[in-house]
Amino acid sequence: MTAKARVLIADDEPHIRRILQFLLQNEGFEVQTAEDGAKALAMIRNWRPDLILLDVMMPYMDGFAVLKNIRDNFDTAHLPVIMLTAKGEVADKVRGLRGGANDYMIKPFDQDELLLRVCNLLNTSQREREANPLTGLPGNRAIERATTGRINSGSEFGFMYIDIDRFKSFNDYYGFSRGDDAISFLANILVSCSQEYGSSTDFIGHVGGDDFVLITEPDCAENIGRKVIEEFDSGIIKLHDSEEAQKGYLQVKDRSGGIRRFPLITLTVALVIDEEGRFNHPAQLSDTMAELKRFGKTMNSSVLVRDRRTGTGDDDFEISEVALVTGAEQDPS
Repeated sequence: MTAKARVLIADDEPHIRRILQFLLQNEGFEVQTAEDGAKALAMIRNWRPDLILLDVMMPYMDGFAVLKNIRDNFDTAHLPVIMLTAKGEVADKVRGLRGGANDYMIKPFDQDELLLRVCNLLNTSQREREANPLTGLPGNRAIERATTGRINSGSEFGFMYIDIDRFKSFNDYYGFSRGDDAISFLANILVSCSQEYGSSTDFIGHVGGDDFVLITEPDCAENIGRKVIEEFDSGIIKLHDSEEAQKGYLQVKDRSGGIRRFPLITLTVALVIDEEGRFNHPAQLSDTMAELKRFGKTMNSSVLVRDRRTGTGDDDFEISEVALVTGAEQDPS
């Protein structure tokens, strides 16, 4: 993030601008400066910084006015802002924070502390921008970075792709709100199972819709997958109405007006253990996951599908079915 992030320094004191510019550029940031509020706003519109160091006392337009303009504009409302001031009054801090400032520093400031605050705020801002709005979990960019990082590290890891089966029929039958409940339910299970059965280095990402990934240590992976399925199957029944839960299926009208029966929603967990640098690129892993998912979705029950292939000729899948409590394994035809 540091090597690419753009930081705008808005301060009317030339020596403060020079010190901050030297400090940030020395750490790999791209830096521009503005000596007053009006020039700061023009720079924000034209240069698109990732973070703003904003002095409170500036000519033509003070920092509070600049901050209000930033927060009132849809294009810039998300920008992280650290307010700078030579004053130590609590009233100024409160006014800045109430106006939408993310942080506050008083001049003269400690250089190491300022750099740490800038880096922390940029990282937090990046996570928030990339997070899925429903679950708060990292999205596709973060997933790609995490996957590429594991592959490039050369260490073994377990990669799971988790997908709700027949989610569209569930969503069509009960509506988007109930569909969101199901997605949030699964996200919470993934987090709790990772915390209880995984490692501190686990990564959970939300691809979108009802699709998730979980990266963990090889010796944790299969147990996590099984626990996820167990908790999903034991709790998802509560998201179905009692009548459908008892019948074990949903009746959904198709595009031609006909009625089709779908088993209740279940889970497919596709698992690959990357051993001995089997994968060189996320695309290779993605292709294997797609194959496993297709195979797993031929089942009516929740299933953990583990790829046992090693690239040495022993090419097969291992299917591990988990007993259902919903009755969704029944064939409603």
